[in-house]
Amino acid sequence: MLIDGIEIPISDGENATKYDDWAFYRNQFQKVGAGQKGVDIITIDNDKVLRLIELKDYRRNERTKNIEISLEIADKVRDTIAGIFTASINANDNYEKEFSKKCLQSNKIKVILYLLQPKINSKLFPIKINIVNLTKDLKRKIKAIDPRPKVIGNIV
Repeated sequence: MLIDGIEIPISDGENATKYDDWAFYRNQFQKVGAGQKGVDIITIDNDKVLRLIELKDYRRNERTKNIEISLEIADKVRDTIAGIFTASINANDNYEKEFSKKCLQSNKIKVILYLLQPKINSKLFPIKINIVNLTKDLKRKIKAIDPRPKVIGNIV
């Protein structure tokens, strides 16, 4: 699946959708409260494994958000799960409603973060995020959802 010009690998047998493009998310759910966040991609496979996939690309531009990245991802995961549940009941788009219902039948949730950083550390494009530390921090924040989230470095 192509996200921002980057090919995210999706296995055969996985149904995938770009969640943050859903009409339900953009027009209804995102406006709840102070604003809800969402992961980039949701997949569900034949084994009923729900994957919540986020892509962060810092190869050319540094991270500018004040929130730590693990907390940002944890918030997106939490909000996406709430959005999936709500879409299964209230989505106007039939595809989004049915996809959400399939997601609710899952028996496992996996969280995957693709983190793209410069391949070579330089003054112009420094590598600032330690994948090992980020993975440990993310595990602590979302262990009730996925005790073994994956942070995958450069895939391109």
